[in-house]
Amino acid sequence: MSTHNSALAAACALGLLSSAALADSPNLGKVITPEQVASWDISISPDGAGLPPGSGTPKQGEAVYASKCLACHGEKGAGKPNDALVGGIGSLVGDKPAMKTVGSFWPYATTIFDYVRRAMPYNESKTLTNDELYAVAAYILQLNGIIGENETMNAQTLPRVRMPNRDGFVTFVPAKPK
Repeated sequence: MSTHNSALAAACALGLLSSAALADSPNLGKVITPEQVASWDISISPDGAGLPPGSGTPKQGEAVYASKCLACHGEKGAGKPNDALVGGIGSLVGDKPAMKTVGSFWPYATTIFDYVRRAMPYNESKTLTNDELYAVAAYILQLNGIIGENETMNAQTLPRVRMPNRDGFVTFVPAKPK
C-alpha cells in the first residue's frame, strides 16, 4: 500500500471515530432558549422580584428551624457549630469586633429567602417548600427583633422589612464604557 493510501485510510478511520464520538457527546454547546434560562433562574432581587407565592409566620418557622436548622445554627440562632444568625445589631461600627449576622449585616430581608432556598438545610439544599422558606425567614427576623411574633412573611411583606444594615453598603455603579 502506498503512503497516499495509508494516509487516506487513516483520515477515513479518524472521520468515522469522530462521527461516533459526536453521536455520544454530551451535546455541549447547544443553544438554550430564553424560556429555559427563565425556568432555571430562581434569583430573588432586593425588591422582592421573583418571590413565589406562599407565606409563613415566626411560630411556623420555629418548628421548621428546630427540625432543619438547629443542629448547625444552635438554639434560637445563637450559633455553633456554624455561624450565628442572631445578634450583633450595631456591632459593625466602633472599635469592638464586628458580629456579622442576618440581623446585623444583611441589607435586605429578601436575601434570607433566596439564600436559604439555594443552600439550606446544608445537607438537603432546595428541599424546603415556599411556605417553610417564608416561615424560616420570619423566625430569623423575629429572633433578631426586626419583626413581631405575629407578623406573616410573604411576597408582599418580606420586601418591605427594613433591615438594620440597609444603608450600610455602598451602591456599586459600573463604570460607563469609554
